[in-house]
Parts: sequence; C-alpha cells; structure tokens
Amino acid sequence: MKSALSDLAFFGGPAAFDQPLLVGRPNRIDRAKLFERLGRALDGQWLSNGGPLVREFEQRVAGLAGVRHAVATCNATAGLQLLAHAAGLTGEVIMPSMTFAATPHAMRWIGLTPVFADVDPDTGNLDPEQVAAAVTPRTSAVLGVHLWGRPCAADQLRKVADEHGLRLFFDAAHALGCAVDGRPAGSLGDAEVFSFHATKAVNAFEGGAVVTDDGDLAARIRALHNFGIDLPGGSPAGGTNAKMSEAAAAMGLTSLDAFPEVTARNRGNHAAYRAQLADIPGVLVADHDRHGVNNHQYVIVEIDEDTTGIHRDLVLDVLRAEGIHARAYFSPGCHQLEPYRGRTHAPLPHTERLAERVLSLPTGTAVGDDDIRRVGDVLRLCAAKGHELTARHHDPAPQTSTPTIGRS
Repeated sequence: MKSALSDLAFFGGPAAFDQPLLVGRPNRIDRAKLFERLGRALDGQWLSNGGPLVREFEQRVAGLAGVRHAVATCNATAGLQLLAHAAGLTGEVIMPSMTFAATPHAMRWIGLTPVFADVDPDTGNLDPEQVAAAVTPRTSAVLGVHLWGRPCAADQLRKVADEHGLRLFFDAAHALGCAVDGRPAGSLGDAEVFSFHATKAVNAFEGGAVVTDDGDLAARIRALHNFGIDLPGGSPAGGTNAKMSEAAAAMGLTSLDAFPEVTARNRGNHAAYRAQLADIPGVLVADHDRHGVNNHQYVIVEIDEDTTGIHRDLVLDVLRAEGIHARAYFSPGCHQLEPYRGRTHAPLPHTERLAERVLSLPTGTAVGDDDIRRVGDVLRLCAAKGHELTARHHDPAPQTSTPTIGRS
C-alpha cells in the first residue's frame, strides 16, 4: 500500500505493476471458436465480399441494435463516411467536440464541415439547445455521439432535427448493448455507426457497422461499400472499398459470444472502482447507470483540481509511472486540435471543463479486484497529497534513487 509520496514510482518508489495495466486491452475470447470459424472460411474459400460469417455478424448486430439492417464495414470511420455519402449530406454537420477525432475527421475528409456544439455537463452528450443555436442554412445533419456508451437525448435532438429538416445520425462507437428507456443504441437515430476496433467491448480486430431501419439507405450504403457496384443511378462519390472480411467477422462473432461475460466483468469492475474511490474528495467515478443501460466499457473518473490540488494531467503521469496506463478520453476537445483549432467556434465551456477533468481507467477481462485496489491506492494518495505532490513536481528536490519495478 502506498501511503507517502516517497512510495510513488514518480518519486523513485517501486512501481505498483510489473506488467502495464492498459486501457483498451482486448478482452478474452474462446480461441477454439475463433479458429473453427477461420477454418470454415478457409475451407469455403470465401474470404471477403459478403461471405456467410459477415452476413451472420450483421444479423446479430442488427438484433442487438433493435433494427432491421446492418452493414458491416472495415472500420467505423469508413462507416460514418459511407453513411454521409449515402444520405447525400452537404455543407455542415453539427457534432460534439467531446469525442474521438475520428468523428469530425470522417466528415472533413469527404468535404463536409464539422460544426461543434457544446455538451450537457451531466452526460457529456450534445445539448439540444446548443445544437439548435448552431443550425445555419448550410447544415444538413446532426451527428451525436453516445459518449462512453451513454445514449444521447435522442427525442430532443429529433425535435431539433425535424424542425430544421435535418438528418439525425449517431456515432455509437462505444455503445453496443447500451440502451435508454428500453430503446437500444442503434435504434435512436436515422442511422448509427458502431465500432468494433480491438479496444472495444466487442471487437473484430478492426471493424464497424452502420445500422438503420431505413432499407433504402442501407441498400445505398451496401452498394457504396463495394465500389458503388449495382447502385441504381450511380453516386457522385462513385463508391469505395470498405467491406468487412470474413476473418474480421470470425473475430467479431467470437467476441459477440463473449459479450455477456465481458459486460458482467466490466460492470463488476466499475462497481469495485466506485467502492474503492467513493470516499475520496475531488475524485468522482461516473455513474453510467443513471443514463440508462451501459456496457461499462469505460471507467470514467473526474479529477477536481480545486478540491484535490492536483491536475488530471499530473495524475496521469503519476499513474503511468506505476504502470497504470490510464487515458484522457477525450482531451483536449476536437475544437482544440488541428485542423480545427484555428477556426472560429461557438463557446464550448462545458466541453472544455469536462475535457480538462476526465480520465479513463483500465477495465475488462484482464483487470481484477487486486488491480483495482492498487489503482485506488495511487489515486487516494494523489488526492490526499495533491497540493504537496504538485508543489514537489514543480520544484523537485534532487532524487537519490530511480523508480524500480515491483508490487505494492
């Protein structure tokens, strides 16, 4: 147990972890099932172009999303771009800045202009009133993000979209298996895009899927993701190659098999983190369950510098020295990154405040109760001695030892 600053690896003490504890480490799967599926694909000699494993994967994803159609893609970024092309978007797309850079990049890469609106400080999701204020004659769509799997205020956003004749889409990269008021993520907008990147609760090595109840839109997306072949009337974009391979689908299906177990472990880890950190002033573990059903893929903690005396970035440095590779999801906001930071934006005070405070802690099937206890020990020490730690960091005394690897 670490009880003094000298115990911290940041100041020369032994590190808490021999092997790094990572955010986004792939979850365990049944390798025998994966290899059986890969063998089936190899035996059938159907490795791409909408084979049986991809079709099965699409059916299962559509079922989880509560919609009729899913089009599997090589990644979620391509899925967002296919959706924008298929929907005929032009001009501006309103979205949050509190998201991974892929959300605005996907739109900008195909010639659309991301317009950032501020978020609700409680959920981190788009504030419908701020969206309404951001609408201009050039706006063609609203692209919400179910941040950390928390479903957006879909009904209020739908009202804004309908009032202005806009399409309503969601980047649901984090949100497979999440729901609000009995409605699953994937069914809340005109279409939504899931990510099956290796870091997600369900992964296909790398992959994505566009889900929708709109059959015509799904057909256009399916054609566009295969070079636009057989698309009636063609497309100004022509089409691209964004198909999911059978190997990726084999992994996706095997990961879907494990999804209930992964979700249960994530939920247990989240509860353990909340119990470990509950009594630490200035350290708040986000309660995802207040916002609906969550897959608990992310353990999100806010660090209040005014209370603890330590900034989130220094906490991240201290954790990393211990072998705890937490991440600042998502910081800074996209409007503060290239190529967007040189543009004029509406004020985004809630986005900027949240982005300055949050970090994501390791979870998943590779993380156990003892790991969580040791992470809690470090965070407790950071919060208890935050002012002293910050002062010592800014004016360090000469160190007589170097960090060593060990367990506490």
